[in-house]
Amino acid sequence: MGTVTSSRAAKEPQQERSRATRRALLEAAVSCLAERGWSGSTVSVVAERAGVSRGAAQHHFRTREDLFTAAVEHVAEMRQSALKAVANDLPPTGSSARTRIVVEEIVGLYTGPLFRAALHLWVAASDEEPLRERVTALEARVGREAHRTAVALLGADEAVPGVRETVQGLLDMSRGLGLATLLTDDKPRRDRVVTQWAHILDTVLNGG
Repeated sequence: MGTVTSSRAAKEPQQERSRATRRALLEAAVSCLAERGWSGSTVSVVAERAGVSRGAAQHHFRTREDLFTAAVEHVAEMRQSALKAVANDLPPTGSSARTRIVVEEIVGLYTGPLFRAALHLWVAASDEEPLRERVTALEARVGREAHRTAVALLGADEAVPGVRETVQGLLDMSRGLGLATLLTDDKPRRDRVVTQWAHILDTVLNGG
């Protein structure tokens, strides 16, 4: 019995180290992709940034495509979780203050380093056949989850004509702002767009 307990105790730190290594690789991969693009982001570069050996990286991720697809998905899930957590401190449903905060948070989802990394992955997928199918599936999942989260945070009723399209328009607009941010971080202009889109959403959600 003592031997079994000791064996289990020994495995737990090992498993935790393995999880920590995987986390470090995923975070390093996103940073590299955002900063260097696909061509400059190799497994060796990511492993060095994460502080692990190339062999350790390949133990967790068999191919480069596995690593970067998992990295973007990992951070997308983290960002979605943070977005959902916003619900704990939001003003009442239907208030203009709530709508403004939700719009700001959703725009933030598409104007940070995750979007930059994802964009590089999309561009690579357009030329790299092994990537295309998995990136297409990943983006479909991320898009559906983002839409569901936006609907929940806004307290939107998609049975009302125009609501679903307006929420989807918010997500599409946010991606557009993310693309613009790649070239220049024009925060004052972005703030004006956020203000106007929050007004549009208020009008649609509250029946004009």
